[in-house]
Amino acid sequence: MGATHVIDTTGTARRVPRPRADAVRNRERILAAAREAFVEHGADAALDDIARRAGIGNATLYRHFPDRAALVHHVVLYVMDQVAERAEEALAGESDSAAALDRFAHAATDERIGALCPMLSGDFDHLHPELLAARDRLEVLVTELMERGQRDGSIRPDVAAGDLMMALSQLSRPLPGTACLQVDRYTHRHLQLFLDGLRAPARTALPGAPATLDDLRKHRTDTGS
Repeated sequence: MGATHVIDTTGTARRVPRPRADAVRNRERILAAAREAFVEHGADAALDDIARRAGIGNATLYRHFPDRAALVHHVVLYVMDQVAERAEEALAGESDSAAALDRFAHAATDERIGALCPMLSGDFDHLHPELLAARDRLEVLVTELMERGQRDGSIRPDVAAGDLMMALSQLSRPLPGTACLQVDRYTHRHLQLFLDGLRAPARTALPGAPATLDDLRKHRTDTGS
C-alpha cells in the first residue's frame, strides 16, 4: 500500500499508510460538499447536511475528519490548493495577461473561493504551517497575474491583488441570511463586469488606496478574526 508523510495540527510530520482509492474518493466528496455548505451557511453548517451532500454516512465523515475544526482546516487547504492550480494554469496557458487574469478569476469563482471567508475567523488556526505554505503559494501566483497585466499596461495601475481577491470572495457566495442562493445564475456575468473595470485605461479614479494582500491579513488581525 505504501506510505506518505503528513503534517498534523501541531505542525509535526508523521508517517501514515497511503489511503485506498475509495477512501480518497470519499475524502474528495466530503471536501467538495463541505465547501458548498460553507459557502451557503458558513463554517457552522450542519455536519449531517455535509455528509448527505457527499452521499456518505456520518461515520465515514468522522473517520476522515474527527471534528469540525479538522474539517474546516482541510476545506481551507483544499480551496486554496485548487485556486492556486487554476492560477498556475492561467499563467501557463494564456500569453495575453488580461486573458490570463480573466481565466483565473472565472475558474477561482467556480472553485468557490468565497468558502474561505466565513472560516477565517474565531479560533481558526491561521498560523498552521500547511496553511501558511498554501497561502504563500496562492498569493505569489495571484500577485504575478495582476502585476503581469500592469507591466504590459492592460490592467489599471491603481489596483492590487487584494482588490481582486476581495471581489472574488464576495461574488462567489450568497449574502448570509438571505434567499440569494440563485447567485450562480449571475456570478460570471457580474464578475466580468468587475474584470472589465480592471482594464486600462481607467475611465474614472478609484477612491481610497489599492487593497493589498497584506491589508487583508492586517484587517483580519485587527478585528480578531
